[in-house]
Amino acid sequence: MTTFGFTAVAFVAGALAWWAPSFMSAALQFEGNPKTDAKISFIFGIITCMAGIAGVAIGGEVSQRLKSVTSQGDPLICAFGLLACCPFLFGALVVSRHNSAVTWILIFFGETLLCLNWSVQADIMMYIVVPTRRSTAAAIQILISHLLGDAGSPYLIGVVSMSVAESIGNEESAYTRFYSLQYAMYMTTFVAALGGAFFLACALFVTQDRARADKAIKALDSDSTSENQASLAASA
Repeated sequence: MTTFGFTAVAFVAGALAWWAPSFMSAALQFEGNPKTDAKISFIFGIITCMAGIAGVAIGGEVSQRLKSVTSQGDPLICAFGLLACCPFLFGALVVSRHNSAVTWILIFFGETLLCLNWSVQADIMMYIVVPTRRSTAAAIQILISHLLGDAGSPYLIGVVSMSVAESIGNEESAYTRFYSLQYAMYMTTFVAALGGAFFLACALFVTQDRARADKAIKALDSDSTSENQASLAASA
């Protein structure tokens, strides 16, 4: 569940990183206030960096505070981040043609909430998987999340945008560029909500999975201790 949830995070992050500057460029042009692509990319980069730092810091801090309250805190934080970022991303897409400043603010808060789970989901994997399998689990999660997430989301958004542009006609106009990207980018809000649902499902099983992993770790430690004692006895 955590892998599918994090795949949704990677999907949204990849789509925003690739298409958000182009979308804002089209929105500003349609608004009648065009700016250079370099300036728009710079603004988006600053916002993304600040949102990433804030999101990771807040997510880690909240996770530490919730550990004493509930064992389901970590997946609930991840679910909250993904579900809460949906209205901000949706609002940014809607407001973009009217007010670019408000759009940037909404993008900042949306990305901050999206980044709440970067460190938290990694912590979840560490305590539900036994040490001898953690590297394999991490590799599989990274492969799946990038393969189904940010590796394909920019392409998929582009395909949908091109299809919408063809249906509108006059593909080179600011109107067509803006609305085709806007409709395609709505997909990110749906995927974010789907990822939140995966983390909510994870919250139902995380306590049992962690108990199972702790039991397996204790069994491994016990076997290791027995082997060491037998080895020492044989040496003596």
